[in-house]
Amino acid sequence: MPEITADMSAAQAVFERDGFVVVPGLCPPAQLQRMRVSVERDLAAALGPVEYEADVAYPGAPPDRDAPGGLTVRRLLDALGRGSDFADWACCSEVTGWIRALLQTQDIRVVRAHHNCIMTKHPDYSSATGWHQDIRYWSFERPQLVNAWTALDSEACDNGGMRLIPGSHYAVFDTRAFDSNRFFRTDHQANRAWIDSAVQVELQPGDVLFFHAALLHAAGSNLTERRKRAVVFSYRPESNCPLPGTRSAASEDLAP
Repeated sequence: MPEITADMSAAQAVFERDGFVVVPGLCPPAQLQRMRVSVERDLAAALGPVEYEADVAYPGAPPDRDAPGGLTVRRLLDALGRGSDFADWACCSEVTGWIRALLQTQDIRVVRAHHNCIMTKHPDYSSATGWHQDIRYWSFERPQLVNAWTALDSEACDNGGMRLIPGSHYAVFDTRAFDSNRFFRTDHQANRAWIDSAVQVELQPGDVLFFHAALLHAAGSNLTERRKRAVVFSYRPESNCPLPGTRSAASEDLAP
């Protein structure tokens, strides 16, 4: 199990070593409920921009949008543009205080082009996500970014909760470690020791998982009868700029 702590100095050491830390109950109940209400409103209306399970083509996803379950929402995109409930949480001192400590800088930005979403996993049609590093899909001057994953519901193995590989944010992997879609290969012998060291993250509503963007992580399908929801934002130091002409530079990041 990952370490859970509300002590910031202890968390910095854990984050430095493992690449992640869980802060319990960081999101106040009233804020948590406001975000839940907003999520349900936007899910009911399928309010765009939306990514459907059929769009990602991951294991367990419907083959296309016209197939049964093809309009199952995987992500409500652009959380910052969905009203103050999400933007206020992304920029509040409870979250940004931790981000500043973990990034060891006061000058930070909320990334608009990546994450900035509500992740959902529905029963029946949710897909599994293979092992990957977010930074392999992103383009910044340095791999110095932190993700903040706020659980709106309980998360565990049975409903597709996150699995993480401690210390993998430091590793330098051979290109053969990844497949053509940039997923960490489970059939590559050199990867086995890393995968065998993975830990399952269990979260309660209001807990926040902070993890490094270079950390290997994966998640299974939701095998329960209830939907799982989480709000996810990514942060960078102001000095760690996105590379011009890339998707990472497509939107102006937010100064909290």
